[in-house]
Amino acid sequence: MGMLRKAAQTLGGLLFIALFLVFLVQITARFGFDRPLPWTDELAVVLYLWVILWAAAFMVPEREHVVFDLVWNSASQPLRRVMRIVGHLLIGGLAAVAIPASWDYVHFMAREGTPVLGLSFEWVFLPFVLLLFALVLRSIQGVWQACRGQGLENLEHTS
Repeated sequence: MGMLRKAAQTLGGLLFIALFLVFLVQITARFGFDRPLPWTDELAVVLYLWVILWAAAFMVPEREHVVFDLVWNSASQPLRRVMRIVGHLLIGGLAAVAIPASWDYVHFMAREGTPVLGLSFEWVFLPFVLLLFALVLRSIQGVWQACRGQGLENLEHTS
């Protein structure tokens, strides 16, 4: 699992570097040469979408996501187990139900392309489907851990 995590982090880092470089080209062309480049705007939006969805799916650990820790910290261990199981069943179940329709739409969008670069919208929106799959897998793992009594400790503030 460590190799997959490292590969996901490497790809996420490369996507972010590409976004940053496109952003620098965009700024240089617009303000340095007074010649905006339309492809940089489009590619920056596509890369931004990929960076955000890729990071949410494969890079950001569950403990870093937004939680209601005031409620969690005041609950007993058995109630936390129930909260964690129900929460993961809801998130994972909704994501699993959304996968077929989302994939159909993303696949349908293959016939359309972005205005400037002509990138297939199938590739533009693919990370959303990947995010849904990741949510299902994370939810299965979360339910399994909760059933085993793992991940039920108090949430600490690190800031």
